[in-house]
This record gives sequence, C-alpha cells and structure tokens, in this order.
Amino acid sequence: MGKQAAFKTNPVSLEELLRQCGNGKIQLPDFQRSWVWDEERIKGLIASISQAFPVGALMTLEVKLGAADTFARRPIQGADAAVGESAPEQLLLDGQQRMTSLYQTCLRREVVQTVTPRLKLVKRWFYIDIRKAMNAAEDRENAIVSVPEDRRIKSDFDRKIDLDLSTPELEYRNLMFPLNQVLDWDEWQDGFNEYWLENDPETRKLFKPFKDEVLQNFKSYQLPVIALSPDTSHEAVCLVFEKVNTGGKPLDAFELVTAMYAARGHRLRDDWLGTDGKPGLQTRLQLYGRAAEQKFGVLEKVAATDVLQAIALLHGVENRASEIAAGRKESELSAVRATRQSLLDLPLDAYLKHRGAVEEGFKTAARFLRQNHIYRVLDLPYQGQLVPFAAILAMIGPKFDHAAVRDQLARWFWCGIFGELYGSAIESRFAKDVLEVPAWLDGGPEPSTITDGRFRPERLRTLRTRLSAAYKGIHALLMAEGARDLRSGQDFKDTVFFDEYVDIHHIFPQDWCKKQKIEPKVFDTVINKTPLSYKTNRILGGVAPSVYLERLATGGKDTPPIARDALDEYLASHAMDPALLRADDFAGFMADRESRLLAMISRATGHAITRADAAPEEGEDVPQDDEGFDLPDPDAEEAA
Repeated sequence: MGKQAAFKTNPVSLEELLRQCGNGKIQLPDFQRSWVWDEERIKGLIASISQAFPVGALMTLEVKLGAADTFARRPIQGADAAVGESAPEQLLLDGQQRMTSLYQTCLRREVVQTVTPRLKLVKRWFYIDIRKAMNAAEDRENAIVSVPEDRRIKSDFDRKIDLDLSTPELEYRNLMFPLNQVLDWDEWQDGFNEYWLENDPETRKLFKPFKDEVLQNFKSYQLPVIALSPDTSHEAVCLVFEKVNTGGKPLDAFELVTAMYAARGHRLRDDWLGTDGKPGLQTRLQLYGRAAEQKFGVLEKVAATDVLQAIALLHGVENRASEIAAGRKESELSAVRATRQSLLDLPLDAYLKHRGAVEEGFKTAARFLRQNHIYRVLDLPYQGQLVPFAAILAMIGPKFDHAAVRDQLARWFWCGIFGELYGSAIESRFAKDVLEVPAWLDGGPEPSTITDGRFRPERLRTLRTRLSAAYKGIHALLMAEGARDLRSGQDFKDTVFFDEYVDIHHIFPQDWCKKQKIEPKVFDTVINKTPLSYKTNRILGGVAPSVYLERLATGGKDTPPIARDALDEYLASHAMDPALLRADDFAGFMADRESRLLAMISRATGHAITRADAAPEEGEDVPQDDEGFDLPDPDAEEAA
C-alpha cells in the first residue's frame, strides 16, 4: 500500500467545520461522487444533533501548504464556487453527505435541493417546530419540518394552505424556527420577542428554554475528526476511502486517476466522454467496433480502465526495455503489470504518450475480430483478451498488415480462447502476452498463451450455451473456415450475417431429439449446432434432417431448388457429413462431427487433438462476458 497512513483524532466544533466548508478550507477530492441525501435522512441527522446524539466521525486528509495537489478537488456542494480556487487545508474523505446536508441546512441562507424518498428532486426549507421540540413525549424527528420553496404547505390540490411560513412574522406566529439560523439566532430571536410581546407575552417565554435545550446543542456540538497525515500515499488514501465508504459503489481506477490527472491540469474524463460536441474515446471505439448499422459492436463494452490497462502495459514494457539497455540484471527488472495499482502509478506523460497508439490498437483488434467473423459483443469470447491484444497491436503497428503476422496473431487468439485462459487471474497473463507475443513475431520462442492454450477434447461435449468462450469460438471459427448458408450458399460476411440474422442453431432439431428420447445433455451441445440464417432455421423447423434436407433440395414458393451436390458442399462447409444427416444417424453424426470440430480447433491452435471417448461431463458452462445486453437467445425456441 506504500507508506503507512498516519493519522490523528481530535474533536472539532460543528460550527467551525461548517464555516471551513463555506470558506474552502475543507473541500472534497474530485473522486468523491456527488450524492444528495433525501429529506427524511436530513431530518434524522438534524434531530440527532439537536439532541446532542453522536452522528459518527469524519475522516479528512490534511493538505501540505504550498505542496502540489495529489488530487483535484472541489468545494462542498452549495458553497461558493469561488472558494474552490483557494488551497484547502483538508480534503473530506468520509462524511461528505453529513457535512453537505448540515452546511446547506444550518449555515447557508438558500433553499436546499434534496430528494423525496421516491427520489423526486425537490427544493426545501427546514424548520424546527418549537412546541414539538420542547415536548419530551414527542419524537424529535417529528419536530423537524421541511416546506416547499415558497414556504407554504398546501392540500386539496394546492387550494388550501395548511402552513404558511413565507414571512418572519408567520414563522413567529407558527413557532417555527428556521434551521439556517441555528448558529446565529440573535436577529430572529429579537423579531420573535417583539412579535410575542405585543401578542402574547407568555408565548414569548418559550424561546429561552428552546434556545438552552435545543439550539445550544448545535452551537456546542463537536464531531470527532480522523485526520490522515499529508504524507499519506495516494494509494493508501484510495484504499482508506473505499473502506469507509462501504455504502456506495466502489471507486474504479479510472475515477481515481481522473482526480490525480486533474490536479495536474489534464481532464481525463473529457478524453473518454468527449467535450464541446466532440466524441470521446468511448464513442469513437464503439462506433468503430460496429459493423453495418448494428447497435452493439465488438468494442461496445471496452471500459476506460481497459484503455488505462493497455497503456500501463506499454509503459511497463518501455520501462523494462530502458532498464535492460542500462544493464540491469533480469532479477532487477521492473515488473510489467496491468493491476489497479499500476494504473494509480501511471504517470500522466506516459498516458499522453501512448493513448493514441492504444486507441488504434483497439480499432485494429476490431478489424481482426470482424475478419474472423466476430461481429457482436455478444459473440466476443473474452472481453479481457482485448486489453493485451490492443497493447500488442499498438506495439507492432504496421506489422499487422503482413499476412504472416496476422496468422500468428490468429493462432495466439484462438489458443487463448480454446485454452480458456482469460477467465480468471488474467492480469498476469496480460503481462506475459505483451512481453512474449511481440518477441515471438520477431522470431522468438512461442508465447506461454500458445504453449498453455491446449483444448481439452472432452470439453466439447459440455459446451451448451454461449456463456462459454470456447462455444463462441467454435461459432466464429466455423464461419471463418468457410461455412456457407444451407439455403442460399452465401458466405457469412458481415452484410449477410446481419441481413440474414445469422446465429447458432441446432442441426438435429430439439423437437426431433426429444421425440427420440435423446437427453438434452447429449443433443444440446455445440457439436449439434452451427451458424444458420433465420430463414434457413425456419425451413429446418423441428423435423428430421432427412426431411428438411429434402425441403431444401426441392425448394418452395420463395425458395429455388438446390442441386444435391451443391447442398452437400454447403453441409461439408459446416464440418458435417451429408450422408449421416440424410440417414438421420444421430449417434454417428455426433461422433463424426466431434472429430471434425476437434480437427478444426487443432488447425486454429496448431496443437494436435484427439477425439475424446470419455462420457459427457455434467458441468455447466461458466458465464464470461456477454451479460448486460438484452439480446435474444437463439436456442430458446425453434421454429415449428
């Protein structure tokens, strides 16, 4: 974690803390997300302080005077933006919502923006009901009242005013003390005394016990503040922040790096999201990754942290090369990493140096995927594999245009998929890839992803859904090896893929298999599936292969007949034996196609594979990368 986080704890008065929020001495680190408490939580917080109940400690990071900022910062929400120009003395790590709520309700003389329990954005003024606050039998939260911006509570569709606090006199009459004067009540007290001296001197006497028993609690209230030393490393600050902010979404490295770069004058978020009407990197990658007019392309789920990881890998490789040139021993070389810590340590100049090449690396990866018939994020075997791929492509640049290099990269790609190497503990593999693959392209030894990327033949019988990377790999590889549509004879290029709604479907249809009493664990595997267009799958229906092959050969109203030799050629392009299909020989077909698919995988990976004779495994596929998109499951039903 770097240098240990030293800290001190001391109580500080609420009034002093709020005034420091107002004058900019306490500010927020920019990675703190803006978040508005709902009015019921605000009321509960005010009620606790009005009774001198504890509301928890604050945690701050002390800032060295004159030192360069570690993080970009901003004022507490509601404070004058101009105070953000001044150097803070402390950054608030834990307690943002409490301090923001108290600053806006107790010190600032403007209406408070909050939300209802149903998350409707509203503007409210907060009051303390003096009579209820002085009633020991009353729940103190009931004494905290919020009213609309016009200070009138209405009913009967706004035709009846139930409570009007729109003037100080009406506040006095209704015994409603404005919370934003709770730290400086003299002026309001003077007006209250004058009002009731004329109207009811006995009511006037209510204010003194209210002041002593309620208002003084705000004035004398102290909060414990845990102040981290200004020497605390930024990674320690980030870890501490996440520990104390357990109720929110964990920070990702992009947010933390954004805050650190902003302190150095660079707006990383603008790079990613765009600014002044210009698309950011996120949009540019998404648009480039789409084929035709599709909604979700292959780069749709590339995250900002993926880009930073690829840059961190390049930075690590570059550092390592410099150390080798300087004569360092192997044991002394810096590690190449794509960990969260490596992103927090990524210098701004390294980011600026490599960001353009990494963007081109991701775009080149998209071209490679489309060339290998992976057009949708739904069909991308491993999202994580794009990170080292983009870094490698950034390193080799124009070498990608050479056919021999593309062939080598394809072998590395398929070995990673069929070896199922990017499902877990992938960051160490990223580092190996960026060191080993470029060296291999220059004549060095095979990278470990290739030597490790051996497909287990028995696995073929357990691949049942597209949640598996290997399942997706077979779907793409069949098209890449020349599979043609059984009805039209067209190759599955991107235009055909989208125009004809191509997806992976059963060869021996589900309905037929169930009627033959074949168990789903046997027929519902990738061995019995292949890419088909929507129209072709409708023709297949739920009948025996011999029946639907006859339909294809004979043709119909909208479908011309297909010569037997041509149809056999189409079938063979899918690694299928036409004779076994025409004979409806399910067992023979499955054994034969298993051998053919294993041979196809062997060609792609360069590893010899022999057919598995073991019984099918019972295990289910492990989800990988396709969650989060509302796309249809092509095998959920078959056409009747």
